[in-house]
Amino acid sequence: MTQEQLRLLDTNAQRAQWKKFGPYLTERQWGTVREDYSAHGDAWDYITHDMARSKAYRWGEEGLGGISDDQQRLCLAVALWNGQDEILKERLFGLTNSQGNHGEDVKELYYYLDSTPTHSYMRMLYKYPQRAFPYDELVAENAARTRQEPEYELIDTGIFDDSRYFDVFIEYAKAGPDDILLQITVHNRGPKAARVQVLPQLWFRNTWSWDAREARPTLRETQPGAVRAEHPTLGRYHLYCDQHANEPPRLLFCENDTNGARLYDLPAQGLYFKDGINDYVVEGVRSAINAQQEGTKVAAQYKLRLPAGESQTIRLRLSQMEFDQPFATFDQLFAERKLEADEFYDCLQEPLTDPDARNVQRQAFAGMLWSKQFYYYDVTQWLDGDPTGQKAPKERRTGRNSTWRHLHNADIISMPDKWEYPWYAAWDLAFHCIPLAMVDAEFAKQQLRLLTKDWYMHPSGQLPAYEWNLNDVNPPVHAWATWRVYQMDKKLNAGVGDGAFLEAVFHKLALNFTWWVNRKDKSERNVFEGGFLGLDNIGVFDRSAPLPTGGFIEQSDGTSWMAMFALNMMRMALELARTNPVYQEMAGKFFEHFLYIAEAMTHGGDGEFNLWDAEDRFYYDVLHTPDGERTKLKVRSIVGLIPLFAVEVIEQELLDALPEFTARARWLLENRPHLARLVSRWDEPGKGARHKLSLMRQDRLKSLLHRMLDEQEFLSEFGIRAMSRHHLDTPYVYSTEDTDFTVQYVPGEAESSMFGGNSNWRGPIWFPINYLIIESLQKFYFYYGEKFMVEYPTGSGRQLNLQEIAHALAGRLTQLILKDETGRRPAFGDSDLLQTDPHFRDHLLFHEYFHGDNGRGMGASHQTGWTGLIVRLLQM
Repeated sequence: MTQEQLRLLDTNAQRAQWKKFGPYLTERQWGTVREDYSAHGDAWDYITHDMARSKAYRWGEEGLGGISDDQQRLCLAVALWNGQDEILKERLFGLTNSQGNHGEDVKELYYYLDSTPTHSYMRMLYKYPQRAFPYDELVAENAARTRQEPEYELIDTGIFDDSRYFDVFIEYAKAGPDDILLQITVHNRGPKAARVQVLPQLWFRNTWSWDAREARPTLRETQPGAVRAEHPTLGRYHLYCDQHANEPPRLLFCENDTNGARLYDLPAQGLYFKDGINDYVVEGVRSAINAQQEGTKVAAQYKLRLPAGESQTIRLRLSQMEFDQPFATFDQLFAERKLEADEFYDCLQEPLTDPDARNVQRQAFAGMLWSKQFYYYDVTQWLDGDPTGQKAPKERRTGRNSTWRHLHNADIISMPDKWEYPWYAAWDLAFHCIPLAMVDAEFAKQQLRLLTKDWYMHPSGQLPAYEWNLNDVNPPVHAWATWRVYQMDKKLNAGVGDGAFLEAVFHKLALNFTWWVNRKDKSERNVFEGGFLGLDNIGVFDRSAPLPTGGFIEQSDGTSWMAMFALNMMRMALELARTNPVYQEMAGKFFEHFLYIAEAMTHGGDGEFNLWDAEDRFYYDVLHTPDGERTKLKVRSIVGLIPLFAVEVIEQELLDALPEFTARARWLLENRPHLARLVSRWDEPGKGARHKLSLMRQDRLKSLLHRMLDEQEFLSEFGIRAMSRHHLDTPYVYSTEDTDFTVQYVPGEAESSMFGGNSNWRGPIWFPINYLIIESLQKFYFYYGEKFMVEYPTGSGRQLNLQEIAHALAGRLTQLILKDETGRRPAFGDSDLLQTDPHFRDHLLFHEYFHGDNGRGMGASHQTGWTGLIVRLLQM
């Protein structure tokens, strides 16, 4: 067992708090809903990037390459100044939703390179230009571009020409749970000597401004290069800053308080503010820092001059312990933690022999582990305002999230990323837990359990969608993720499953299932709506808003997700029934739910108006208008592929062990023979005497796969597209008296502003949907075996079984990021700098989605969250 695995065991057994400190700082707190106290929810404009350096946040903190404790009381991060910028580089810059031609977007280059699950070793890279950062140019050029043009990125400005930039490597190693080493190595990649200031910053999150009962903590210099931090609940810590050029750095102190004079033309209250260090370093305002060498925020000022091609390293140590020689064993400890991280991943990556695949997988894990954040949001306090802080306007009490007063979050949560999505999203998190379970199964289980806690889950049974609108509806994949993580954990523990975890989540998801049945099946016909469901730009209409036609949509995806949900719940109940027979009855309930949902999809509605189209051999949504008219919305998209996901295969051994469930299932199928005939192969055991439940018999499955595996439709060189390429030349048009609604295949960024921002499902390749397709094919193979063959690709004449097709699709997805035979990565697009430069080509980004034709990375550039599923696909 590796040292990192032993640390995980100690942490899980609560013998040591190895996860007490971690990368829990977001990279963008400005522009988030939590910090927005406007009347009408204009979060992007309430606190801007320009305001961020001067305003103390209410709910969280942000930093560059930073860490904090697990309640984010004490924070440590890096700031930089190249002598050219008008402000310190303390936080990442990006465009707001209204500034970008494709929505919000971070305009920086940074990479997460390594992390262990306990964060005993972490490494990231920030690329800092030596010229003035082009803030205004990025805003102006993107504002001038249309939706038909690509985004204007930092790399497009020429700021990295002639390699005039610094590579800033930020590394952490833990000597103990409360003893953290920080090493910052700055490389001058340019052709000439260059100067840069490195300013590691330590500060307390401001809690005292919102509650008079909160005591103000203190930071004080105790000796040159040393700071004592005292907090009423966290206790005492010491920051030691190593010498540079035989001298300790100068310590610059201010307060983490809002500069009301700068932001709001208010009379200055106090002498020192959050932007004091910025004003002193950049503008030379000596009065901005406290000469008494105390405050709630401090920076260690290192002034470096780096010859061309050379590097320098700065060392710091944050510890509860006092040291006479804090750096005596620093290098040795760092080397040990690096070696232990290598040992941990060497064990995990044993099946992978390709060095590039190992690099991709390890950086994907790093991105996921760095994206754990402290998330604090008390909706009641947010709606009403704080006792000593700014009162919230009355309009907000009936506005965004006003029906979620019970929600009180203050936990470490896996985020999609730390800039564009610095808040959790229910269905994203479910996907995150699959790769996370490979390195830290306990954390994955804790995350799934967390969202079902009473202070997260709505009393009605709804799971919180995401911060922007907790009421929105995400696909119900929580049960799927719970079952998969349970299985993975059981395998890691020699066949012993965590029944307590499974049982706890199962009970809460039973409430969630009931919420779906009561709220999203208006006609009580087992055909579901759901609305948004994450696929916000894929259909004819915005499904999260009232339809322009009136009426409602019966959704193929919503209904299919519910069929999948029912099977997931049934399978969990069967597992629990192994040790508690009571769950056999629950398993029977979900078995029956599935059968009636499947019947509705197949024969629901009136005659031809069910979700399956016999002519096209595909699933479509059905629009119901107020005049009683029904129309199939014949858009070939992943909405029609999601029925593949509702499949479960059960071993005969399990049925033999659960006679009550088996008898109930037998009664249903004997007394409701139309259900068995339409949707089940229950009485026709497949490979190994297995039994299958799915929405499709063989003929429908083959018809669906015929379209999905057609390179002129869904099958791209890099995976399954979100929409059929058929709609490139043949758009779908729905006409009303007032207007025509057109849906056309778009392989890249959205060209429609209907859904706002960079919402785009009209063609690109998304990892989560592809992952579920692959897993479903494997389940079908588990039942049918090698004899069930399908043409792959359609029209090629080549016949493969479903397992072979699953592997082939996984290969198409992984080659998005892996080097091809020429050494280029499709996700890097046509950028020669990214593709060939030795300081760029092996540092990876994991994009939100990928161009449907050429594989270029698009959307959020750091959304390792669900693109992190590549770690599983690489080992298929």
